[in-house]
Amino acid sequence: MTALPPAPALADHDACIQAIALHGDREAFAALFRHFAPRVKAYLRRHGAPEAQAEELAQETLLAVWRKAAQFDPARAGASTWIFTIARNLRIDQMRKEGRPALDPEDPLLVPPPPSGADSTVEAHEREEHLQKGLATLPAEQATVLQLAFYEDLSHTSIAERLNLPLGTVKSRLRLALAKMRDHVSKEPS
Repeated sequence: MTALPPAPALADHDACIQAIALHGDREAFAALFRHFAPRVKAYLRRHGAPEAQAEELAQETLLAVWRKAAQFDPARAGASTWIFTIARNLRIDQMRKEGRPALDPEDPLLVPPPPSGADSTVEAHEREEHLQKGLATLPAEQATVLQLAFYEDLSHTSIAERLNLPLGTVKSRLRLALAKMRDHVSKEPS
């Protein structure tokens, strides 16, 4: 029986992933698999996955490493962090699949609402126009953060990063914009 080469040192894991991405290096993958498969499986078991499922998810994790090796960026995270993040995400996906009940077509939540009448459609359109006018009265920096927060559903941190602003500035602009919009909406024409 031929002895397998030892698993690479921690510093070499990044290089193994890069070798997989660049050359489809099977030896580098085998070394990563030997090192990470049992560790990923143990991690998944500690987080509640049954034995068979942990084994399957560990294999899926390493398969994802093979397929997504080109997406690995050692400047953003180390190999082990990247691999365990893949494992965690696969476990979460598995839990979501297991937790979903079958859809009941008779469920009242699945029945579409009746079409709205012409009067409510006109009222909704008027409210929308009134909000747009209020938004147009805001200073550009306040309107921008408000649109990013409510139309693009970005977190305050994401807005700060996108606009290259301090988080406190984003929060202040949002607070001011919301106060002005509340004032504008309270003066809504009847």
